[in-house]
Amino acid sequence: MNYVIVDIETTGGNPSQGGITEIAAILHDGDRVVDRFHSLIDPERMVPSFITGLTGIDNDMLEGAPTFSEIADELYDFLKGNVFVAHNVNFDYSFIREALKFSGIEYNAPKLCTVRLSRKAFPGFGSYSLGRICGHLSISIKERHRAMGDADATAELFDLIMKRSPDVIYQTLKKSNGESFLPPHISRERFLEIPESTGIYYFHDKNGQVIYVGKANDIRSRFKGHFSSSSKDKMQLYNEIHDISWELTGNEFLAFLLESLEIKRLWPKFNKALKYNSWNWGLYQYEDGQGYVRFQIGKNSGNLKPILEFESHSEGWKYLMDQVAVFSLCPKLAGIQKTAGACYDYQIQKCQGACCHQESPEEYNQKANDFFASITGQEGAVIIKEKGIHPNETAFLYFEKGVFSAYGFLNKEDSYSDEFEILGSLKKVKHLPETKYILRSFFPKLSINQILVVK
Repeated sequence: MNYVIVDIETTGGNPSQGGITEIAAILHDGDRVVDRFHSLIDPERMVPSFITGLTGIDNDMLEGAPTFSEIADELYDFLKGNVFVAHNVNFDYSFIREALKFSGIEYNAPKLCTVRLSRKAFPGFGSYSLGRICGHLSISIKERHRAMGDADATAELFDLIMKRSPDVIYQTLKKSNGESFLPPHISRERFLEIPESTGIYYFHDKNGQVIYVGKANDIRSRFKGHFSSSSKDKMQLYNEIHDISWELTGNEFLAFLLESLEIKRLWPKFNKALKYNSWNWGLYQYEDGQGYVRFQIGKNSGNLKPILEFESHSEGWKYLMDQVAVFSLCPKLAGIQKTAGACYDYQIQKCQGACCHQESPEEYNQKANDFFASITGQEGAVIIKEKGIHPNETAFLYFEKGVFSAYGFLNKEDSYSDEFEILGSLKKVKHLPETKYILRSFFPKLSINQILVVK
């Protein structure tokens, strides 16, 4: 089996935007170095001054150098059929794969990361950056931050691992377990400890500081998804994350709420500002000339305040259709059916006939008011029941005037006399007005049995 040890220099950290300025590749047959490839490359853009300061590569040096597309076929012939090896392999691999793809060449190869291999072969060091690990192992780097200098040092490091701990390399390749996506400071064992459950999670840097907070229905799967692409932000996060912790919630609703609270509390460096979707559609209520209460899904113009808001017309429409069935409302008076006479549901005896005056306004409006009361409960004080973390428990989420105020978990076997006994068991949270938007988003998805209005 042959290995190709690669290092590149670039104009930036994003494979889809940054350009490669230099590439070095060293072919290793498992015993020794057998061939080399090296080229400066015209990135077809200006080299930033800070890159020149780091690498020494400037625009004058690249004048007359080939573009990547001009060396793509030769490079691909050198790479193909070999295991791709690099220090922080996802960085170099993603740049080269994107550049080859732009040149019309699809490239996929097994990968080995010398950061991860070094951690297994030489445990106990505080840092596994190329400069530090080479210093620890007395490997000299002749030209730091130049492609061939770094590639030579990485090849010597790889050769040392191959000779001292070959099983580390063979076992990593043999597993073929998708481990290559893992950040260099997260072990496979730690990854497998991450639960495949719903909750919030925290990424920590080397000092234990929280640098990102997220939510997921499957935290382990979401963790993997973070590093499946190679944008500039993802690569920076990839290199800085040293650990992950989590808090299970049992349901997505609570995960959304706690994520918002934790981002506001911690302000992690990799979290963007909290954004909330705009609700462009609303549910409106009015009384017609015959005294019947009617409902309508309409565009949220800002002139009239809707009693409930939705992200889309289809979301509002579906919610109203469901509630028509729950409260035995007339689909015509809810704006769902457009007919000249009685609605279709009356003809099949599902509607009581408010649409053709067979049901009095007083009788019908009582049902409409029950529906309205179930909605407006969220503007007062309301407890919402959700799935707990374990099958034998229920999560309780408490809102005051639409704002998330407390939560907790109670065993299903536990009995409680009223809502105030439930409230006494809940954990209070910091007041965050923005949680109103999360409640509005989830409220249409709740069943009437999940909502308990606190008098």
